[in-house]
Amino acid sequence: MRRVLPRIYFNRPTLTVARSLVGKYLVRVIDGRTLVGKIVEVEAYVGSEDKACHASKGRTQRTDVMFGPAGIAYVYLIYGMYHCLNVVTEREEFPSAVLIRAIEIDGKLIDGPGRLCRAMQIDRSFNRADLTIGESLWFEDRGVSVKKEEVGTHPRIGVDYAGEWAAKLWRFRLRTVTASTGTCHTKKQGGAG
Repeated sequence: MRRVLPRIYFNRPTLTVARSLVGKYLVRVIDGRTLVGKIVEVEAYVGSEDKACHASKGRTQRTDVMFGPAGIAYVYLIYGMYHCLNVVTEREEFPSAVLIRAIEIDGKLIDGPGRLCRAMQIDRSFNRADLTIGESLWFEDRGVSVKKEEVGTHPRIGVDYAGEWAAKLWRFRLRTVTASTGTCHTKKQGGAG
């Protein structure tokens, strides 16, 4: 069973979406070739009160996409070289998103949002792309169920500046995957959505 995740899937509480994305698949079509990665780590960013969330500083040209409909891509560039892919969640005007941190492609771990975007050839041209229509880039359910105990919860990476929000266990990682090493997990790259 292969099913493109619809908008209603993302129009739910961000923590629910984040946890449920672990074990789903990120699909990218590049020049007629399909690249598929199993999602093994994500981070949730929930609303403007979340000090680790980009929207905590208000609605800007950069964060405007987060205030829009669920299922839309929020892609940003840091250090002029690393892209990060997020998917917008929840209702419109409540800025929330899930950062896709790590995937497995053919058993190979692509760890870190910058590496992931490089491997999948995702850049700012995908910002505001609709990820629910199954064109170029989308999320897919392939009928694989992941039990609650198979997913570890951890503090988000690189958001120490967010005070008490930095301690929230809003990073979800498949337990069978080796822990993050810190590569590509800089302060700015850690904070997202």
